[in-house]
Amino acid sequence: MFNCLQSSRVISTLTNIVIRTYSNDVRVRFAPSPTGRLHLGGLRTALYNFLFARANDGKFIVRIEDTDQTRKVEGAAEAIENDLVWAGIKPNESPEQGGSHGPYIQSQRLRHYKEKAELLIENGTAYHCFCNDKRLELLRRDAARRGAVPRYDNRCRDLSASEVKAKLDGGSPYCIRFKLESGPDTFEDMVYGNIVLDTAAIEGDPVILKSDGFPTYHLACVVDDHLMEISHVLRGVEWQISTSKHLQLYRAFGWKPPQFGHLPLLMNLNGTKLSKRQGDIDVDNFRKSGVFPEVLLSFVTEFGGGFIREQSRPCVYSMEDLIKQFDFSSLNTSSCKVDLERLTRLNRSELDRRLQDPENKKVLCYQLRETVLQHFGQELTPNSPALSDARLSYLLDWGLPRMSRINDFVGADLKYLWSKPSLPLVLQNVENSPEKFADVLEMASSHILKESNTVKDSLVTAVKEKCQSADVSYRAAMKVLRAALSGLKAGPPVAELIQNLGTEEAALRLRLAADALRVGRHSVQNSKT
Repeated sequence: MFNCLQSSRVISTLTNIVIRTYSNDVRVRFAPSPTGRLHLGGLRTALYNFLFARANDGKFIVRIEDTDQTRKVEGAAEAIENDLVWAGIKPNESPEQGGSHGPYIQSQRLRHYKEKAELLIENGTAYHCFCNDKRLELLRRDAARRGAVPRYDNRCRDLSASEVKAKLDGGSPYCIRFKLESGPDTFEDMVYGNIVLDTAAIEGDPVILKSDGFPTYHLACVVDDHLMEISHVLRGVEWQISTSKHLQLYRAFGWKPPQFGHLPLLMNLNGTKLSKRQGDIDVDNFRKSGVFPEVLLSFVTEFGGGFIREQSRPCVYSMEDLIKQFDFSSLNTSSCKVDLERLTRLNRSELDRRLQDPENKKVLCYQLRETVLQHFGQELTPNSPALSDARLSYLLDWGLPRMSRINDFVGADLKYLWSKPSLPLVLQNVENSPEKFADVLEMASSHILKESNTVKDSLVTAVKEKCQSADVSYRAAMKVLRAALSGLKAGPPVAELIQNLGTEEAALRLRLAADALRVGRHSVQNSKT
């Protein structure tokens, strides 16, 4: 796409040689929490998993991790998968697609976690913990007083079997904690290389099954990754610190762990972490604002490496190109700053490319029509002259230097294209002599209908002559003309406004404004109130 296809094909052979080849049993997963919409960081994680699977003839699985029911947002799980499919990242297995390893929603898999937690208790690597919230809060306060990191003191780890039985028989509420092994854990991160973590030195034994029967992330992801036969776990680097716990859980179960790879953080330009709480980075926000899915995916791949390309400048690639270029071994380890202005420029370039192709232009006309109807459906119908293919095609060409997204056409400064301005606003531009200004508007209306092909050159002359004969200010008359056509105090030249509206619509608006002026000052005041 854009001018990148040729270079993509040139490097495809090289890329296929450089990419590390894995077995045919590659299975990766994207496992978001349904606490909101899919954001830019999540999209990148999903894309890298998807590309890794496709580059290695593997499977891409979407699993919804909703074990924290207090933060669950209704409808978020469905929306996340819908956003992925819109972007071209279609899973092989998911809640919507189904599959042989389901269900793919963790709240529907509780029996698995309970069974596996009991298994750990039986083999002595986990235990019942009866500490209540009050005691845990006291531990946190004491740590804060000492300036230490809060951690559980593993008190219930040493309870005898008889003490545990007595508490269980007495109905004491409990959770299940995992016994962390002391000493460092070493593993090979697919991105960061050799990693050494000593989790027990800084943390107490973690809860793996809560008192409400729901698992924590650590147990749920390990159990599900094993049962779903996940071969590679590719996730954000913020989870790297938890990998030691997960490896210990794999050992406790006697299971072979997957390979782990962690993706560097995405950062704002000011150095803060990109967060899902930033509503402007939701995929749905980009989607609704008119960003093309190919542009968004290409933009995401600009940060952090992972691709072999000859092009150094920003470029729009197809999914096929991204799969060919993908090289997980070339990922960077440093955090990546995201410049959304680059996304704007990339989308404008793609809009320009599509406008050059007649078939793509038809699609853009359709998209623009649908966008306008969503915003101005009460005033327009699909068959309105304002939404004809000819007019939409003209506006797309006219707007290219000014716009980067289809949705820019329904912004406040272009509302006039689809909606008649408020007449009281027009009348506010007339301080005196409303009848004289009405004559100017009426003359202009007739003139642009008669001289539609030369209105740009002749209208100014005609208005000046009319203003001189009517003894009104030319500058004031042009302000009234602009207000009557667009409701704007500033913007494109009046002749350009007329071209954008079409001569018939422009003439109609001028006649309506002239009629309103002739109603008189009394009606003007009533309109204002």
